[in-house]
Formats: sequence, structure tokens, C-alpha cells
Amino acid sequence: MELHLDSMAGAIGVSVPVLRFLLCFVTTIPVSFLWRFVPGRLGKHLYSAVSGFLLSYLSFGFSSNLHFLVPMLLGYASMVLFRSRCGVLTFFLGFGYLIGCHVYYMSGDAWKEGGIDATGALMVLTLKVISCAINYNDGLLKEEGLGETQKKNQLIKLPSLIEYFGYCLSCGSHFAGPVYVMKDYLDWTEGKGIWSHSENGPSPSPYGAMVRALLQAAFCMALYLYLVPQHPLSRFTDPIYQGWGFWKRLSYQFMAGFTARWKYYFIWSISEASIIISGLGFTGWTESSPPKPRWDRAKNVDILGVEFAKSAVELPLVWNIQVSTWLRHYVYERLVPKGKKAGFFQLLATQTVSAVWHGLYPGYIIFFVQSALMIAGSRVIYRWQQAIPPTMGLFKKILVFLNFAYTLLVLNYSCVGFMVLSLHETIASYGSVYFIGTIVPIVLILLGYIIRPAKPVRSKARKEQ
Repeated sequence: MELHLDSMAGAIGVSVPVLRFLLCFVTTIPVSFLWRFVPGRLGKHLYSAVSGFLLSYLSFGFSSNLHFLVPMLLGYASMVLFRSRCGVLTFFLGFGYLIGCHVYYMSGDAWKEGGIDATGALMVLTLKVISCAINYNDGLLKEEGLGETQKKNQLIKLPSLIEYFGYCLSCGSHFAGPVYVMKDYLDWTEGKGIWSHSENGPSPSPYGAMVRALLQAAFCMALYLYLVPQHPLSRFTDPIYQGWGFWKRLSYQFMAGFTARWKYYFIWSISEASIIISGLGFTGWTESSPPKPRWDRAKNVDILGVEFAKSAVELPLVWNIQVSTWLRHYVYERLVPKGKKAGFFQLLATQTVSAVWHGLYPGYIIFFVQSALMIAGSRVIYRWQQAIPPTMGLFKKILVFLNFAYTLLVLNYSCVGFMVLSLHETIASYGSVYFIGTIVPIVLILLGYIIRPAKPVRSKARKEQ
């Protein structure tokens, strides 16, 4: 068997551990499909837990499941013993263990060199465990003090251990997401809410959406395999790169960032197909005639939304969508004092949590600080754009284009840190283009304090909406 894997891995240019992971990852699609035929609630929970456990074992080895058990049991114990503080406890315990694994395995180096380990799956699991504990904590609070999302996701009753294990290890999202909440998992398993056949008519057909996701995955992988040999990361430390002029170095950074994203598009497209075929990805019906099923819970990326984002503010809404949603609900919104608006502190804190979640490499930290600067700079351009009167339509269109170009420039510049990881390589790569992607956002933020356009006047009718 190992010989066959060696030859297959050599044929497609990946290591044997990565090939083993990819085979198990793609297997989540038929395994998720078979979930539909498992009888009874208990059977479905057991199937979710056991299938996730087995695929983890086949992909990463037995030790991976031991690592997964640690945050799962810490989270459950905190819910049983310290309900009033279980959200905060699980947050710090879960992230503490994840950071420890990041440091011990130095997973970023392994991924960079074409290896793989279980920390990617542990990252997803950590978010699921934390959200479950926080939602159970919210179940103690009075409804008038909760936001709409908190009311929707709160858990009044402690999930049973088998429900909890099924939620944590459900194979469709176990390897690479998307992240979802316990309430949705229980409703899906028990056929409640939007999954109730008696209330919503026949079950939506997942096959068309699943085929679309698989075709998208195939296209993404083909494009990635075509582009990656032309834009290797090793080029950034190559004397040839240093000999290029400014514009050629900047264009290479642009293409390196563009190339790297297609790997993630492929991974998330496979996850999307798996969650769709299981039925969990269903989020309701469109208002079109005839109505069509929506599969938003399965969607982790909007490729065109990323590549043609008109503003950096849009990026968290279209890239790693479910993790961005998690960060918004469990970090960003909870840091905003009641009666006040979110500011740069909440944005920077959220990006810092995201950086730590990915790992403690300097490149990750710098990338997410860069992201906070990028978004803040984009907001300045947007405020200027909104202040322009309708009579100056051409100037407004110019600012829209500038925001689009600014987002592309700073995003692909910032991506380099996320890819090369080390402090020396990140600083050297940024310095090779004179830190343009850092200076421009800072200049825009400072100009935003100097050039303060008046807020656009809204009509009375619009105010009443």
C-alpha cells in the first residue's frame, strides 16, 4: 500500500502524508452522504463521531485523536463544573492548548515544506469547542441582554457527551471546516427547524450544488498546479529576485499571493461539497420562483468576491467566511462596550486572535496586523467616496476603482508574510518593494484624521427605514 502511495504522490508532486490526507479529505464526501441513511438520533451522533475519529486516524495517526480529546474534554468539563464561567475558561484553555501544539509541532514549517499534521483540524475543533461553551454560558443570561445571534445560538440544556462528540468530530467539517454551532448540528441531526420535513415540505436536493462545488474544486486545483511552479516561494530569497526592478518584484509578489489562494479555494470547495451532500449546509430557500435551496452554511469562500473585492472591508465576508463569522460573533462583537461603536481596537484585537489561531509565526502576526491596517485604510477611502455628491459621479467612480486597486495591492503584498512565515523573509520581502503595502494604509489612516468629509445627508424616508 505504501509503495502505491509513493508512486501516486510522486506523480502529482506531493508528499505521502499530504496524499494520505487528501484521500481521507475527499472521502468525507461519500461518508457524509451515507450519514443520511443512518437510522435514529443516537445512530447519527455515533456515526458522526466514529467516522471523524477513523478518518483522523487514517490521515494523521492515533495521536491526532488524543490531541483532539484534550480541548474537547476540557471544554465539556468546564460546561459541567463552571457553567457561569465556561465560555472564558474554554476560550483560554482551548487556545492555550492549540498554541502549545503550534509551538511543539511548528506546523507552519511543515505546511510550507509540503508536509501535513493534525494542527489544521485541531484549529477547527478549537473554535467549535469554544463556541459551544460560550453558547451554553449565554443560556444563563437574560434575553434582553443578548444580541440576535446570541439568542439564536444559545444552549439552555447541556448537550449529552455523545451529542458533543458527534458535533466536534463530524467528518464533513472536521478537517478544514466550515465551523458551525452546536444548535445547528442538533437541529440537523434531529430534523428540527429548517430540516423539519413536515414544516418545510420535501428535502432540498443537494446534488446540483455538490457537483458545482466539485467542479469548482477541480478547476482550483488545476489552476494552482499550473501556477505554483512559476511562482515558488523560494524566489523571494533568490539573488535573481533581488536583481529585478521595483515593478517586477511587486508583480511577482502579486502573482505569488494570487497563486497561493487557489490551494485554499480547492480545500474549501471539497469541504463545501461534503457539507452540502450531508444536508447540514442547507440554510433555507431563496425568494425566487420557483424557490431554490441555499447552502450558505457550507460556503467558506466566495472566489469572485475575493478576487474582485471593491473594498478590503468586504474580504472578511468572502474569505474563510465561517471563521470570519466566528471571530465576529465570539470576539469582535463581545469586545464592544454596550452603547458604543466598535473601533480600531476591536478590529486589531480580532485580527490578533486570528493570527494566534493560525500559529505564532512572525509572518502570521504581521499579516493580520497588516490586515487591520488594510481594512482601516479602505474605510477611509469609502468614507470619502460616500461623501461625494451625486453630481460628481465620475470622481466617485474613480475613488471606487482606487479602493479596488488599493485592496488588491495591499492584500497580495500582505499575503507574502502569511506564506514565508519567518520574520527575516517577511521583512526582506516587504522591504524589497519599499514597504509600499504598509506605508500606503498608514498614510490613508492619517489622512482620514485630517480630511474629514461631512457625513452624507440621508433623506427622511431613508432614516425611517
